[in-house]
Amino acid sequence: MQCTIVCDQADEAALLTFVLKRASIDARTAPNLDQAMAQLLQAPPDLLLLAARADAVTPLVRRVRRDSEVCLAVLPSRWDEDDVCDALEAGADAVYARPYSARVLVGQLRALLRRSRGTSLSVLPSFVLGALTLDPSTRIVHVEGHASRRLTQLEFRLLYVLMLHHGQTVPADVIVERVWGYDADAGTELVRGLVRRLRSKIEPDPRRPRYVITEPALGYRLEATEEDGFENPVGS
Repeated sequence: MQCTIVCDQADEAALLTFVLKRASIDARTAPNLDQAMAQLLQAPPDLLLLAARADAVTPLVRRVRRDSEVCLAVLPSRWDEDDVCDALEAGADAVYARPYSARVLVGQLRALLRRSRGTSLSVLPSFVLGALTLDPSTRIVHVEGHASRRLTQLEFRLLYVLMLHHGQTVPADVIVERVWGYDADAGTELVRGLVRRLRSKIEPDPRRPRYVITEPALGYRLEATEEDGFENPVGS
């Protein structure tokens, strides 16, 4: 298991790294969230532990959830009930109080990781939609005539949701709920950016999208016609 620790206090970062490594969790540190996100996009860890002593952690949680579904645990600098609830609403998987027991914290993190791995993508059905083929077990999408591309978790969820509702317009707020799993104030911007990234991987010409169609003021639709050769999901 791999964990990225975001901590701006060198002593605490060293302590957390030592504790996790003794528990056979490969830990690496980042002094700020920007550096951690750069690492995360290059080599996603199993867990992101946000232990930076920021006054407000909710904006940091939202920042993570804009780009990643990584399992996210938070150690806030203060235990304020409203802040904790806000962080959970923003997408944190768990919030732990200070001061903490190193042994208990490791146990909590292990339990969190077990729960986060409870649903495997391999049990989801595969889809063929015209020239598009999506394999949930690998998050690989193949467009006929083009090289296969591996999707990020967010790109995969977006395409999967659109495929489930092929031919139907899916509102942006529904996409946010299904893809990110929480309500976001900037839902439209979140979806717009993710759609742009998905189009760059599946559209022959992203400037003239053929598959992911924008319905202004309504949402997005995955275009499927009989000519496209839509097939029902296969596998289970």
